[in-house]
Amino acid sequence: MKTLIFATGNAHKTEEVALLLKGLVQLKNLRELGFQGDLPEEQDTLEGNALQKARRVYELYGQDCFADDTGLEVEALNMEPGVYSARYAGQENNPRANTEKLLRKLAPYQNRKARFRTVIALIIDGREHLFEGIVRGEILKEGRGTQGFGYDPVFLPEGHERSFAEMSLEEKNAISHRFRAIQKMKAFLETKLKT
Repeated sequence: MKTLIFATGNAHKTEEVALLLKGLVQLKNLRELGFQGDLPEEQDTLEGNALQKARRVYELYGQDCFADDTGLEVEALNMEPGVYSARYAGQENNPRANTEKLLRKLAPYQNRKARFRTVIALIIDGREHLFEGIVRGEILKEGRGTQGFGYDPVFLPEGHERSFAEMSLEEKNAISHRFRAIQKMKAFLETKLKT
């Protein structure tokens, strides 16, 4: 079975993705390979960041790998915070401060449409491929729920009456942007690995 490196040190994220790719590839994360520190994220697009991280891992280990980057894009704010979602209120990556800044900036607007977007960069057999997953919804006026992380309490996905933070992990994962991007990558891998 082909081994694929997931460019993350997050064991929970790895477990989640490994379940989706079970029987197709053997997944390893950076912690399992002894990697310390952070991967570079210096680009001004999600695609750029995902590719930069995947290329770095490929450079270090010379093995097939993939990396992802996710952003919240709010229509009325010209798709902010986007690639800066994790550090919207400053470099220290403070989810509460990020959410407060978002709600403050959005306060004057009626249009609260937003989307979560994940981009996965896969490098396999030396070639690069991109996959995108999107969940549309809107930003609530105040947070609801205690599950999830980041902007989950203020994000209400389209067609649902509960925020991401009011859903169980299983419910959120079944409709999430990351899940949708992984599904596209999985379909690609199924085709590629059969040939």
